[in-house]
Amino acid sequence: MKIAFTAPMKPLDHPVPSGDRTMGRLIVKALQAGGHEVSVASTFRSWRKDGGDAIQSDVRADALREAERIAGDWQKSGYRPDLFLTYHLYHKAPDWIGPALADRFGLPYAIVEASRAPKRRTGDWAFGFASADAALQRADAVAAIHNADAECLRAVVPDARLEVLLPFLDTAPYRQAAETAKPLAALPLKLLAVGMMREGDKTRSYEVLAAALQQIQDRAWQLTIIGDGPNRDHVLKLFPPDKIAWLGALPEDRLAVHYARHDLLVWPAMREAYGLVLLEAQAAGIGIVAGDTFGVPDIVVDGETGLLSAEGDPQGFAVNLERILDDPALADRLGHAARQHIESRHSLEAGSARLDAFVRRAVRNHDVRRETGAP
Repeated sequence: MKIAFTAPMKPLDHPVPSGDRTMGRLIVKALQAGGHEVSVASTFRSWRKDGGDAIQSDVRADALREAERIAGDWQKSGYRPDLFLTYHLYHKAPDWIGPALADRFGLPYAIVEASRAPKRRTGDWAFGFASADAALQRADAVAAIHNADAECLRAVVPDARLEVLLPFLDTAPYRQAAETAKPLAALPLKLLAVGMMREGDKTRSYEVLAAALQQIQDRAWQLTIIGDGPNRDHVLKLFPPDKIAWLGALPEDRLAVHYARHDLLVWPAMREAYGLVLLEAQAAGIGIVAGDTFGVPDIVVDGETGLLSAEGDPQGFAVNLERILDDPALADRLGHAARQHIESRHSLEAGSARLDAFVRRAVRNHDVRRETGAP
């Protein structure tokens, strides 16, 4: 199948690394592994930090001009995809390009990783909310990335067009690291936190983690932190200097070996959609201690591959860490189960199969809507 692709939240060539960019690239890789021909139709970014009708109206106008440009290129070259696929859509990053091209060329249209916040129906983001809803209603298939998002989407997307498509990753580098560098857990526990040090939820996650570790400061643990950003000084001051090692930001291809050298990934995951680092750590054979935010329970099996506590609860987080400090072998059991869990449910191969079924479902739904005249 020929698939035209765009990512209005963060294009695949965006210079700033993030889980969102990585997941977008993985989607393309998984589709190609499934035999599909994927072409990036546009690198236009509709995401804006600030809302308001004027701002988003201007973005919409730019997006529609981009759609016209693409349409002209397609007509000149004779290219016609079998499907238009958009990755990551919500009120701050609506998609105007995909629906415009799908309508113009009579194409099936699908969205992977959509979310919906009804409280944004009014206020500064009302324009973007309505635009995102219009794209969702046009879509022939919509995939939420976790069950919490799917519940919010059901108000605007019929069940016949909606599913949960769990995230995945290429496990090869993490599997190799686990096979060559994974030691048995022992005191002091080697803890790892991976996250950018920027304003908002990332910094809040570090604050919750620091508060939890403060409660067990006299226990045998050491924390490695990977990440950097404008809040670096604030974040690093939260932790006792004698118990941490800060490695700064590292490129993706150097992360696997660091996961495998540790006993646990510790991350409160404040407002995280699911947390790609939680997938990566499990793939490298280490268990998770995290908050039970949004899609985290969809990828971390509480009591089997990790221990989850209520979002933003330092006390519950500390209690879970103490369970493992009292029984370090539990870290090994969690890690072993985590690696098997990722290989069976969240590997590139599993993701490729799910995406193949998803895009084929979109085409079938499109055919049914065209034949029946259904909205």
